[in-house]
Amino acid sequence: MPGGPDQRNVPRRKIPNFKPINPILNTTTMKHATAILLCCLLATATVTDFAAAADDITIQRVTGPEFPGRYKHPATITELDSGDLYIAYYGGDGEYEGDTAVYGLRLPKGASEWTKPAIIADTPGRSEGNAAVWQAPDGLVWLFYVTNYGPTWSSARVKYKISKDGAKTWSDSAILSFEQGSMCRSCPIVLSDGDYLLPLYHETGEDREGTAPDTCSYFMRYDRDKKTWTPTNRIYSKMGNLQASPVEIDKDYHVAYIRRGGRFGPLPEGVLYRSESRDGGHTWSPGKETQFRNPNSAADFIKLANGHLLLVFNDNNQGKRMPLTVAISTDEDKTYPHRRDIVDKPGDTAAYPCAIQSRDGKIHVVYTSGNRTIINHAVFDEDAILEPKS
Repeated sequence: MPGGPDQRNVPRRKIPNFKPINPILNTTTMKHATAILLCCLLATATVTDFAAAADDITIQRVTGPEFPGRYKHPATITELDSGDLYIAYYGGDGEYEGDTAVYGLRLPKGASEWTKPAIIADTPGRSEGNAAVWQAPDGLVWLFYVTNYGPTWSSARVKYKISKDGAKTWSDSAILSFEQGSMCRSCPIVLSDGDYLLPLYHETGEDREGTAPDTCSYFMRYDRDKKTWTPTNRIYSKMGNLQASPVEIDKDYHVAYIRRGGRFGPLPEGVLYRSESRDGGHTWSPGKETQFRNPNSAADFIKLANGHLLLVFNDNNQGKRMPLTVAISTDEDKTYPHRRDIVDKPGDTAAYPCAIQSRDGKIHVVYTSGNRTIINHAVFDEDAILEPKS
């Protein structure tokens, strides 16, 4: 069914044998009884039903349009000190609808069922946008999110909240960036000197079907001692860029991969951009084209515990956010010989991936599908990309 979860390798739910109490029930009655039975079975299905994408990759449908407010986009994930996994996203009736709010839900450690989404940020009379949730080394959980003050994202501002009890309760909101057109999407990273580096971007123009060429990425750097956020320089590129995702190669050298700007249709030259810093993340080079195709769609880039680098992106430049591809570099961003499509469902989307590696070494990727109505959670080991079984 269009917009539904990938069913190619999902075990079919068997319907128990149905025997009518009265053998002379007519066909119409039988049809009604069968419909009731099917409804009951569907009602008992939970979002914890797993879909094995392959022997070495597991994909779980977390939540979808059955939860009020069909629109669910983009999802971000963090591992809490408790071992719980926590997802944040924004949702409502649509991308620009006034009822949108930021929701949070968790997978308790050892559990198989996610909690129901609950509102964690909602500005009265305004619509919310992209969220990024992240637990810092000191235990504070940060929620960064966008509030829109106009008809397009060029009117947005970035806010934040913090939680001191593992994302159970949240502080009041505060403004991180007052600049019109400020937006967030990716989570911070911790630098060698202890500072945090949060990716932001500045979106310009009033076109809902594309971004202007001067749309650009930058970072906010947080000094934990002074408790201050300071912006870096802006990263500009040929057709504009947004939603950078950085990693630290060493204490001086940092690399970020960045979504291209422009419009959403096919673009043969559409690729991810790349920027680097040689001074510990203080200043960044202009965005340069890379080998990685990009359909004007978010990507994520993380450093694994063993030092390998993982990039997850839509390997497509024909305007389609499919497939969802994972590439791994074992030589500090010089080459990416290991690649695998972890989701490839023609006609659907696998958009806005967010990746983390949990303390047990597992890699987690959340993404949205079903035309931004379904949140999915993929889990795998690095070997699933380095040495796939299938």
